[in-house]
Amino acid sequence: MTFPPPKAEAPAQRFEEASAAARDALKRLIAAANEAGWGTEEISVAFLEAARFLTEANKKDPDPADDPAISDVPGKREQIGHGELFD
Repeated sequence: MTFPPPKAEAPAQRFEEASAAARDALKRLIAAANEAGWGTEEISVAFLEAARFLTEANKKDPDPADDPAISDVPGKREQIGHGELFD
């Protein structure tokens, strides 16, 4: 799926453009979900919950791409089994 780049620079216009693009994208996603057997109401609620989750995650870590890889974290402990760590 492609998403159009913003054309405006003013925040209010960018918001309007983003809202329109998001609506169009959601309409396509809902249509695809309907074809797969999901009801409009249930998939719409699922999208809302997913958006809330992503919003909260973004508040906690606005740019996760800047986080160090786990192998770069000092004091990393070795895994010894099914997710257990050495003490």
